[in-house]
Amino acid sequence: MHDTREDIPRSGPLAGVDVTTTVAATTMVIAFILFTVLMPDTAQAAYTSIKNFITQRLGWYYIATVNLVLLAAVVLILSPWGGIRLGRDEDRPEFKWFSWFAMLFSASVGTGLMFFSIAEPLTHMQGNPFQRMAGIEAGSLASGEQALRITLFHWGLHGWAIYILIGAMLGYFSYRRGLPLTIRSAFYPLLGRHIYGPLGHAIDLLAIFATLFGTATTLGLGVAQMNAGLNQLFGLSISTTHQVVLVVIVSVLATLSVVSGLKKGIRLLSEWNIHLSMILFAFFIIAGPTIFLLTTFGKTIGGYLLDMIPMGLWVNTDPSDQWQSWWTLFYWGWWLSWGPFVGMFIARISYGRTIRQVLLGGMAASLLAAGAWIAIFGGTALHLQFFAGVDLASLASQDLASVLFHTIDSVAGGALGITMIGMATLMIITWFVTSADSGTLVICTILSRGEAHPPQLQRVFWGLFLGATSAVLLVAGGLQALQTAAIASALPFSVVLLLMCFCLFKALVEDGRSPSPKRYASWQ
Repeated sequence: MHDTREDIPRSGPLAGVDVTTTVAATTMVIAFILFTVLMPDTAQAAYTSIKNFITQRLGWYYIATVNLVLLAAVVLILSPWGGIRLGRDEDRPEFKWFSWFAMLFSASVGTGLMFFSIAEPLTHMQGNPFQRMAGIEAGSLASGEQALRITLFHWGLHGWAIYILIGAMLGYFSYRRGLPLTIRSAFYPLLGRHIYGPLGHAIDLLAIFATLFGTATTLGLGVAQMNAGLNQLFGLSISTTHQVVLVVIVSVLATLSVVSGLKKGIRLLSEWNIHLSMILFAFFIIAGPTIFLLTTFGKTIGGYLLDMIPMGLWVNTDPSDQWQSWWTLFYWGWWLSWGPFVGMFIARISYGRTIRQVLLGGMAASLLAAGAWIAIFGGTALHLQFFAGVDLASLASQDLASVLFHTIDSVAGGALGITMIGMATLMIITWFVTSADSGTLVICTILSRGEAHPPQLQRVFWGLFLGATSAVLLVAGGLQALQTAAIASALPFSVVLLLMCFCLFKALVEDGRSPSPKRYASWQ
């Protein structure tokens, strides 16, 4: 096989990485940080203009892109191509199902679900377009049930299809075709050897920026909620300064984790996250309204499956209504911006599985897990709202980050409540660390052109760099700046993703069900 890493330096500060991509990515991120810090008013106006342009002019495009990706995933699952193994035919998975799913779920949505699983349905029940179209009274129990379905829609199959399809595509081109584990490799059917030239560098740069800003969005939301938890536990005041300090602390922890490697730090933290989640689930189910929650889970999953297609195709044509831009378009931008990061991470841990196992297993298990999370957490909050006289909806309107902890305190006060709040805060920290270290590992893998064990120096540098970007976005404008970063960084990568889908099907059609050894050798 031709050495595609022959131009990568063996010594010096850039040893082991693609010099062009690394220097370009570093320079552009530093320029972004300096622009945001030195010209805050101009930066804020620019970010607002970008967000408004995308949401007002290109909302239909984001919705169409996400639906096309979901359709492509379904076609692969149902087609004979789904039986193709990511590796040689005799290879078997590197990780067991539990470890595989724990890492997939932890890297993907942990921090975001902790933030939105309660706050989002409490917000939607107070008013949304689907509620008005269905003639449901705002603030009623029916509006709360519908709000859970809308929340699951935002955390359901449309989003998961992005992550897992990218993972399957990259696994196919890397493990089946012998190409480097980077985004550029998916373009081989279109570009051939030119993936190692300027076009390949540009593709990987877009993936790095999407990863950086998508992860920074998650970290910003995570520290806001972490600050709220520490406020409940120790009275630490909620402020941007404290949140920046928390970003720095957790970024250091994430850097230490990513330096320890995939099988140690990331895998162990991911499994720890799942175990803590199970404890918190048990707390809500046992101490809370058990029958109501179990019934809510079934209703939420069933209602979501019935409403998924019409909700997924709906485009808001009223320019004065910002609901879709603040919620659905933000989510689709967030999922798309995280696509290269989570997709590469899924590919990294999916060696030996078939395309169908990765797509169907990942999407089905993730939908059930997200549905259980939203039904149990959000359902508990709705029960308190409607049957216990606890006005959590008003709190959600004022402070999305703290509503989780008030829900826990309302279920069980005293020592048990404090213990659970402490556990929830610890979970946010571990989810945060897992997302950050996974994102850092993926960025370094791209920069090292697919190397499974990127240089330690680069892992440290980009781990801290990612934290710095998140801190800058927080200072620049809080949640709005984070949302703008997620939506804007998704735009160029969405084009890349659609072309990746085209390249994958082109390769599959050309190669058939069982690729020949000669074709395999020519790709290498």
